[in-house]
Amino acid sequence: MIGGLGPESTLDYYQRIIALYRERAGDGHYPEFVIASVDLRKGLDFMDAKNLTGMGDFLVGAIGKVARAGAEFGIICANTPHIVFDQLALKSPIPLISIVEATCAAAKTQKLNRLALFGTRYTMQANFYPKVFMREGIELHTPDTGDQDYIHDKYFSELVPGKFLPETRADLLAIIDRMKATSDIDGVILAGTELPLILRDPDHNGIPFLDTTKIHVEAAVAEMLS
Repeated sequence: MIGGLGPESTLDYYQRIIALYRERAGDGHYPEFVIASVDLRKGLDFMDAKNLTGMGDFLVGAIGKVARAGAEFGIICANTPHIVFDQLALKSPIPLISIVEATCAAAKTQKLNRLALFGTRYTMQANFYPKVFMREGIELHTPDTGDQDYIHDKYFSELVPGKFLPETRADLLAIIDRMKATSDIDGVILAGTELPLILRDPDHNGIPFLDTTKIHVEAAVAEMLS
């Protein structure tokens, strides 16, 4: 696991992997894995500078650490770094499981066709989600500019530091309601691994949430048990 992007969601991954592995294995064993927790600030500096090559090299270094420690495959416990996933997959010494590909497969299974994309500004404005979902004919819709700014600000000022406030939750749900009215969305991708920590219900007013952490964890545990 490449974690620390941010720490709260990395802890969530750790707990979920252990719980799901034990549930699926059913023999009392625990999973064995290695975590490289990187410096979130360095990662954000690369993103702010639009230095995707630097971001890729930064993450390849972390992947190399877990590979040398014996990891057989890897996951990056965050959505935004997947902006350089194709670059990482080419350079990684071990196979990587994409959170985007796994989420697209889940959307297809649920027959969802018009999805809102929530995440950091980097994620909402990049093309790494749309290019995967477009292959399956699934439309992605992002919030308007003001709502994107709100989500991005709350993500880093509250969610990453571990603050989950009821008023912020209410505001996020209001954005979903507006997007249902304007874009007729039939689901929401929680494409920020801190978002499921504040939007914990499986849906809102009949609109299902695609919890990318849960989906990614399920893919990782399936690979562990294969």
